[in-house]
Amino acid sequence: MPQNLLEQLRKFTVVVADTGDIEAMEKFRPQDATTNPSLITAAAQMPQYQPIVDGVLIEARKELGGNATDQAVANLAFQRLAIAFGKKILAIVPGRVSTEVDARMSYDTEATIKQARAIIAQYDAAGVGRNHVLIKIASTWEGIRAAEVLEKEGIHCNLTLLFGLHQAIAAAEAGATLISPFVGRILDWYKKDTGKDFHGADDPGVQSVTRIYNYFKKFGHKTVVMGASFRNIGEITELAGCDLLTISPQLLAELESTEGPLPRKLDPAAAQALPLEKIAVDKTTFERMHAEDRMATDKLKEGIEGFSAALVKLEGMLAKRLAELESRTPATV
Repeated sequence: MPQNLLEQLRKFTVVVADTGDIEAMEKFRPQDATTNPSLITAAAQMPQYQPIVDGVLIEARKELGGNATDQAVANLAFQRLAIAFGKKILAIVPGRVSTEVDARMSYDTEATIKQARAIIAQYDAAGVGRNHVLIKIASTWEGIRAAEVLEKEGIHCNLTLLFGLHQAIAAAEAGATLISPFVGRILDWYKKDTGKDFHGADDPGVQSVTRIYNYFKKFGHKTVVMGASFRNIGEITELAGCDLLTISPQLLAELESTEGPLPRKLDPAAAQALPLEKIAVDKTTFERMHAEDRMATDKLKEGIEGFSAALVKLEGMLAKRLAELESRTPATV
């Protein structure tokens, strides 16, 4: 009996759900799940998750007291909301959930470390083992330095918004548990910059992840590679064999409904045979390579700004919801 592409992919790649939608996870049963501010904002607006949102707001109000502004309560609530969704997700997936540090802290090492510790403390208090949580941090030099400190404390990190080899090597040398190179966003940039379309192995996002994967396997880095941000299933099939791939529910459904052969494209043994040059990435090298890579420079800046904007939107939505709750039930909120 022919197998669909999703079944075949699972044989050599860990499939991760790229969503905050718990119902989608129940359907596809991924090993892990990853969220970001945009996904949490989308999920928080779905009617079926309103009780989670309301519960988090009520607890945040109780913690801060009646004198705190709605905005202050909303700020605390958005941090708690990601963890509330994370705990719900871990009731479904057997592996790990990624919970993101505030993107507005992306260039502040100490603030990132402080918030990461606060996030993991809440998971600890809920009885969630640290092996089931990844703290998502933007792949700035400052974010990578924060991850280096956190990993030594047993707090596992997912370096996200990763677009260049320099970011990947720096993250691996810092001992990060996992990196998330963004395939689709790289493709978006090159399509806009060149006016061309790219398919299959010619896709620059696919080429970037392939280069990173081969480098890590060639030089024995323990950091695992999780391709992210896909635009089509062709990008996914070209990266079959990558350690992990985080995939949206829409593309998971397309993989599940598509039959045909799926050969493994990425393989550690093949990578080890490649004639690659080892690169040591210190701060100067990182900054030079980043400045020379227009795509990585543009997309990292754009990604941080986008996630920051999503947080502002989420805080505004939560403040509005809090006002509605308090206008209806002032005695209980």
